[in-house]
Amino acid sequence: MFNALVKKSVLGSPAAAAAGRRALSVSARRLQQQALPQRSVASRAGRAFLKYAAIGTLCGVGYVSYALWRESNPREQQPQSATFDNGSRRKTIVVLGSGWGSVSLLKSLDTTQYNVLVVSPRNYFLFTPLLPSTPVGTVELKSIIEPVRSIARRAAGEVKYYEAEALTVDVAKKSVHIKSVSEENDYETDLAYDYLVVGVGAQPTTFGIPGVAQYSSFLKEIPDAQDIRLKIMNSIEKAALLAKDDPERARLLSFVVVGGGPTGAEFAAELRDYVNQDLSKWMPAISKEIKISLVEATPHILSMFDKSLIEYSQQLFTKGNIDLKLKTAVKEVDATTIYAENRDTHAIEKIPYGVLVWATGNAPRAVAKDLMQSLGPEKQNSRRGLVINDRMELAGAEGSIYAIGDCAFFPGLFPTAQVAHQEGHYLATVFDKLHRIDQLKFANESATDASRVQSNNAKIDKIAKKIDKFNYHHYGSLAYIGNEQAIADVTFNGYSHKSAGALTFLFWKSAYLGMCVSLRNKVLVALDWAKVWFIGRDSSV
Repeated sequence: MFNALVKKSVLGSPAAAAAGRRALSVSARRLQQQALPQRSVASRAGRAFLKYAAIGTLCGVGYVSYALWRESNPREQQPQSATFDNGSRRKTIVVLGSGWGSVSLLKSLDTTQYNVLVVSPRNYFLFTPLLPSTPVGTVELKSIIEPVRSIARRAAGEVKYYEAEALTVDVAKKSVHIKSVSEENDYETDLAYDYLVVGVGAQPTTFGIPGVAQYSSFLKEIPDAQDIRLKIMNSIEKAALLAKDDPERARLLSFVVVGGGPTGAEFAAELRDYVNQDLSKWMPAISKEIKISLVEATPHILSMFDKSLIEYSQQLFTKGNIDLKLKTAVKEVDATTIYAENRDTHAIEKIPYGVLVWATGNAPRAVAKDLMQSLGPEKQNSRRGLVINDRMELAGAEGSIYAIGDCAFFPGLFPTAQVAHQEGHYLATVFDKLHRIDQLKFANESATDASRVQSNNAKIDKIAKKIDKFNYHHYGSLAYIGNEQAIADVTFNGYSHKSAGALTFLFWKSAYLGMCVSLRNKVLVALDWAKVWFIGRDSSV
């Protein structure tokens, strides 16, 4: 009877019953866990990796999609006007050219401070470091250009663009005479400026060698790349119609590149990649007969790199059956043959060719030459380009005309994209300071308090002292040398690093992607590289 009462009291207690149910539930879960197989650490790590990779991918796709949408849908711009809200005059900057220097200036300049006008016969910016990849189809031409109007439209203040060529500059009147490049529209006009930025670049030079301009193809602009591609494909197809022992077939399949700088070396490497990786699949017999030669007047190619990297490149070129003709200066060119002199023996060598690519030498453009002549030989005494000082001011027109990029000459600065980019960014900081000085001077005109004027003058002096000289920082050099290998001579914070090989090739790719001016360019170039990796290059014209 006692046991029955205890049992009744225990079972009859609601709290005890709940505790019993919880105990049974815990016991059941433990039994279930013991019955199920335990996941390994690797399995759990793999599931976590996939989970976070999926989340990261979604975030990345979302960011890229938004960034592309933002590039395609720019915000409203502040319109141009004759004066600011305070009544001061808004000055005008005229920028000639759409190259590295000019675009760097546009992207860095506060365009709400000036009325900015851009004049260029080329209505796009060309990413020149990847131009050697385009004739063989490694990268498409559309992937490395960005419309000038797109760049201008993304600025905070309105930027007006004129698709025209600058013909002359009147330094005294501060005006530029321009002419439309459209064949159906010969419209001409004068543009007044307060500040003129000359960034027209340079044009290829033949050094006065007979036949070069008539028979060779340059590699500096989009039409040049298209012309080279057409000539290469036509030569291959013509050679395929001829007998294997025909000397004309051997000539047509001889491709010669003159110039051992980055442009010439990279194009020769890209051409060899195309022959080995793509043409060999579809025309194996023809691909084995193609001969690629690289002619350079100096003892080495890629002379701006460290000696060890130069030797590595030359060995790779030789191993890849690229005929290096060093210490060889071209003396004359006709329709089928190059006549070159060996600088050691002075013997003249005849080099038959089917396609000749001229990738060496720069010369000033017509508007730059006219400007040099108008300022006189006492101020403009260099054949390499417009002489400037260490603040980018044109000698003979200081304070009103600036020159940047390949068209300008200053000792120690070379005609590279890296130099032009830094010059454009520097000039944007100069114009920002000049605008602040102008505003302080305008405030002084209406100021009645002498102490206020004195304070503004002190500020003007302080800002003027901050307009430092241009200081170029060399971050290194990169070059693609074929067979998915590259060389790099990189400098950062005084530390120099030199490398070569496949990993350097990946660095070369990432560096060039990072240098593209828009996300659109980055995406297109990356897709082009992926396309070549998976399905190869297109062998049609």
